[in-house]
Amino acid sequence: MVDRKEKEDTTRCTEQMEVDTVNSPPHYTTGRIECIDAMEAMMEGSVVAPIVGNWWGNVFKYVWRWDKKGIPLEQLYKARFYLDKMIQWLEKEEKNEV
Repeated sequence: MVDRKEKEDTTRCTEQMEVDTVNSPPHYTTGRIECIDAMEAMMEGSVVAPIVGNWWGNVFKYVWRWDKKGIPLEQLYKARFYLDKMIQWLEKEEKNEV
């Protein structure tokens, strides 16, 4: 994990607002919390299949940024796409089809 606290002073300039779109994009930051940090905390200790974890992370990031990047409704459609994948997987898992 990248220690963002250590780099906090290097991503923004006080005279001219410079945004680090690679390490700290604004659409993934809400207040002092970055999406990736919240996602890591959410998934800590989880025992889901890796592909399900990937879909779960995608749902989380699209819901996190839905009103901050691109077309809001499109972001929510993307989240729903991955949520549907998770539901389908879990339904198959319940039937021992996975």
